[in-house]
Amino acid sequence: MFANRLQKMQRHIGKIMRRQDVSCYRIYDADLPEFPLAVDRYGQHLHVAEYQRKHSLTPEEYELWWQHCRQVLETALETPPAHIFYKKREQQRGVRQYEKFGGSQKEIIVEEGGLKFIVNLSDYLDTGLFLDHRITRDMVRKMAAGKQVLNLFAYTGSFSVYAAAGGARSVTTIDLSNTYLQWAKRNFEVNAISTAAHDFVRADVKEWLRQASAKKFDLVILDPPTFSNSKKMPDVLDVQEDQAFLINQCLKKMNPGGVLFFSTNFRKFKIDVENIKGASIKDISAQTIPADFRNKKIHYCFEIIKH
Repeated sequence: MFANRLQKMQRHIGKIMRRQDVSCYRIYDADLPEFPLAVDRYGQHLHVAEYQRKHSLTPEEYELWWQHCRQVLETALETPPAHIFYKKREQQRGVRQYEKFGGSQKEIIVEEGGLKFIVNLSDYLDTGLFLDHRITRDMVRKMAAGKQVLNLFAYTGSFSVYAAAGGARSVTTIDLSNTYLQWAKRNFEVNAISTAAHDFVRADVKEWLRQASAKKFDLVILDPPTFSNSKKMPDVLDVQEDQAFLINQCLKKMNPGGVLFFSTNFRKFKIDVENIKGASIKDISAQTIPADFRNKKIHYCFEIIKH
């Protein structure tokens, strides 16, 4: 049953993605309750994350189940064991989802929409490229020409790469992690995009937004973590509680008519319309979720336009 599902989705989704010039996509996302896995293809490699769940298996039975899953993945998707990377996806809070837990540095370059991205399949829970925002990234590229672009909580800078490739006048990439800022610069370099014309800023986003700035932006990407209590930050970030502050502070730094893409993967998120001032808000979640993600609650996304 599991093997048949994997093969069917690989044929179906693989065909769609090849037409779209995409080499990294989701094949399987816990489609069958007995197999709570997320299986993503990155070129010739697979990234497999097991979702945390309650089960009645003994440790021995669980180990046997895992062995069988691995055998099926190798056979059904015709992938050698050395090309499959396994992770255990537990509920993550704060910066834990970005913490390093390996050191083998299995990096490869994948392609998406004619652009290249460095992904690390071995050392972090996530790979450096959030596949569910593929459509949103392309929307940013199509709007970026001649714009001043700001990418907050930028992670490895994939939105920044898309904006620069779309002809942005300048892109400001902000993240608290030096590791991810350097990764973002490398993503620019593998696409032969000069980093000299763009800014890479290591900062706590909440603190940076509080500071006065003469520079105004036309296009902003705001994709905060659900919750963060990093030791590098002076206070806690909670996306539900802090959304109005974050969005309003962004709007202050934007030109009239500027567009803000706000997204979150917090499943219980509710947009605080009453406390977001001077802007129109449109829920574009449905149109930003790619075909390979059957879970239509993988993220929320809003287009917010400054009056």
